Amino acid sequence: MDKQQMVEKTTEVLTPFETANLMNTIQNLTLQQIFSHPIVLLVAAGTLFFGVYRKSTPILLTLFFLIAMIVFVRIALPAPGQELVLSSVLPFIGAGVVIGGVIIYFSMIKN
Repeated sequence: MDKQQMVEKTTEVLTPFETANLMNTIQNLTLQQIFSHPIVLLVAAGTLFFGVYRKSTPILLTLFFLIAMIVFVRIALPAPGQELVLSSVLPFIGAGVVIGGVIIYFSMIKN
């Protein structure tokens, strides 16, 4: 296999991981598809178990952050072909403030 064929094959394999393709995939997923995927469930359950077992606040806050961001990105991002408007960004900004407030409270103030 010469160098050009290897470059073409690598490009073909990595095309689904381009930013535009990833954003298109994320925008078209439903919450049911995200949370019913076995890998997502396994990672979330493993993180939750480890966080509860170790009583680790940072791990539980990270899990909270990831789940909240999945939900809010799905709500705030417009459907494919639509433009981003201020009214769809406001819930995302509010959610960011709430998530940040919870993380700051539990990591700095409560300790």
